[in-house]
Amino acid sequence: GWRSVRMERVSGLLSWTLSRVLWLSGLFERGAARQPRIMEEKALEVYDLIRTIRDPEKPNTLEELEVVTESCVEVQEINEEDYLVIIRFTPTVPHCSLATLIGLCLRVKLQRCLPFKHKLEIYISEGTHSTEEDINKQINDKERVAAAMENPNLREIVEQCVLEPD
Repeated sequence: GWRSVRMERVSGLLSWTLSRVLWLSGLFERGAARQPRIMEEKALEVYDLIRTIRDPEKPNTLEELEVVTESCVEVQEINEEDYLVIIRFTPTVPHCSLATLIGLCLRVKLQRCLPFKHKLEIYISEGTHSTEEDINKQINDKERVAAAMENPNLREIVEQCVLEPD
């Protein structure tokens, strides 16, 4: 049995060293300190889903056009398993219908693909659009979003935009 005792000691030492290293690198922070990191991970998860959405008028993705960037996504905890996701996007051209359409694409994609419970607020980056307040109201209004998605032409465009790239 002395071998197993030695193995235990070695693995004990190893796990102590490992936890020390992890702790030092900040992976083992407790409670409150861990929150921002979890929120960052969730924000990246969100970003990962929206960055591949295609622009309604161009062959490019929203990421390529810098309509969305990593820093435009913010995640806040509402409670244990519910999160508030806030997206602020920057339309390439400040003309209205497209901005609303992009907002719609963001919403549809996240409703379908986000693996955690969330409330979603989508806004146009301040000062990047002539009628940003109206659009913000529109893309955050459940009834209006539902009505828009009942329009077959609009739905077709949204589906094309949110299609996963091959």
